[in-house]
Amino acid sequence: MPEEERHAIRIHLDRLLAERGMTLTELSAQVGITVVNLSVLKNDRAKAIRFSTLSRICEVLHCQPGDLITHDPGDPAPGDRAS
Repeated sequence: MPEEERHAIRIHLDRLLAERGMTLTELSAQVGITVVNLSVLKNDRAKAIRFSTLSRICEVLHCQPGDLITHDPGDPAPGDRAS
């Protein structure tokens, strides 16, 4: 099995949800994607995100993409650390 590609993109969905007092289930209903898919995104396990999904999340959370996604090359995702 090929090794997973490393990345330094961080998703701050948990912080934004907490700041807005919203649950993942509520966001799922308003955005129109499953809780499972949002959970994958929230837990830094997503490989990609559609611009339409990103746009809808930003609309619902009243935020900008940069509030949700950051690039931090000095801090690999938990699953990306070399053994």
